[in-house]
Amino acid sequence: MTRHGSGNGRVGPSATSTSLGSSAPPAGGLSRRSLLRAGLLGAGATMLGGGVAGCGSPVAAGLARRELSPGTLTFWNLFGGGDGARLTVMLDNYAKKMGGPDSLQAATFAWGNPYYTKVSLATLGDKPPDVAIAHLTRAKNLARADLLTDITDDMLALVGLKPEDFNPKVWKEQKLDGKNWVVPMDTHPYVLYYNRKVCKAAGLLDSDGKLSPIKGVAAWNDALKAIKGVTKKYALTTSNVNDTSTPWRWFYTLYSQQGGSPWLSKGGTELTFDEDMTESTLAFMQDLTAKGLMPKAADYPGAQQFLFTGESGFYMQGVWEITTAQSIKGLDFGMTPIPTLYDKPATQADSHTFILPKKDRNEDQMKRAMVFIKSMLDQGQTWAEGGHVLAYLPKLDSPAVQKLSPQKDYASVADVAAYDSPAWYSGSGSNFEVVVGAQIGLVMQGIASPKSAISSIRSQLGEYAKTADPL
Repeated sequence: MTRHGSGNGRVGPSATSTSLGSSAPPAGGLSRRSLLRAGLLGAGATMLGGGVAGCGSPVAAGLARRELSPGTLTFWNLFGGGDGARLTVMLDNYAKKMGGPDSLQAATFAWGNPYYTKVSLATLGDKPPDVAIAHLTRAKNLARADLLTDITDDMLALVGLKPEDFNPKVWKEQKLDGKNWVVPMDTHPYVLYYNRKVCKAAGLLDSDGKLSPIKGVAAWNDALKAIKGVTKKYALTTSNVNDTSTPWRWFYTLYSQQGGSPWLSKGGTELTFDEDMTESTLAFMQDLTAKGLMPKAADYPGAQQFLFTGESGFYMQGVWEITTAQSIKGLDFGMTPIPTLYDKPATQADSHTFILPKKDRNEDQMKRAMVFIKSMLDQGQTWAEGGHVLAYLPKLDSPAVQKLSPQKDYASVADVAAYDSPAWYSGSGSNFEVVVGAQIGLVMQGIASPKSAISSIRSQLGEYAKTADPL
């Protein structure tokens, strides 16, 4: 079973604490950056050599001391599972077009903090890859730390791209200090999967076999009760055991629909979330499990299995689980945005992006990097088949991508994506999601009260808030 936890690593355990978290200034007057750089160079490639598996033999960009063939492009990513398999196809196509395997050196690393630590250290050590993947929420952290080369209009024009080619929401979100730092690849939101057989029996489908619109808490509760009447078990599932990212996605979707204030402000140095709204939202989530409409405890594969077997009618997870659902023999399912239960449509999401780690590049090297990125964008059909909403509009609007189903039924959610608040310790798979998601999971399980969870969150996040950015 392909899951984002074992594949792309979206579950909590893979988001281990970064090794760059100490706030104490180094002795002897050295800056933290200087100390990190010296440590990296002293240790050589061994710091970066562990935990590598991927699309090619990882011998480039700080992974081994061997000269690459002239013209070889180095690329790092964090994709596994279905995403990793699709990326491999795209990379193979690029290599063939560019003349063979010597044109590309790609490496895949463990998802979450381990990956971003490696990218940071390699850049500090002047051995970064030419191009890398980063979540939008983590790319902005790298940009603040002066670890990225900004993307200018002239650089985009080298391969016929322009800012207007990309989803406006994503393009605006990635800006920092008036500059562009990424080339967006997609938006991957949290969505609702539904079992058509169960939902039909519950009277929730329209004449086209799609889920009828659900708006407001009352309508949502009625739909869940109707489903439970069919399954005799659960109505809705999402993982909350051994998984900290998913509970955060569910909570932040509801919180954002209510127009809640930013969770973090001033670069993460202040906690500014609406405590009353947080408490009421957590209480709502806990009530669903207390009433048996959702399981109190479900791990990542278990949560989706309820949908596959017809023991629930709804399942919430990121769009990447489309691959798993499609692999289940006989499963008739659909996908749609999370219904708007409160004031406005909003869904927790992030975006995969291409970044250029900071390094000296001549004109040919810059052109090569942009040609690679453009090749990946042009192969968006393959990427979209994995569930992601393409950020590159010419490919998103192509007839072939527009025909993809059920992708076309939730693509609009990219325009209402709610991204995590910026901070050095926030973003996909970050310490922030580990801390907050763990407490939300405990609330859903009935182990913690909303008030106690908020108190714990404040205490733990407060330590990060007063810790200086390690980079």
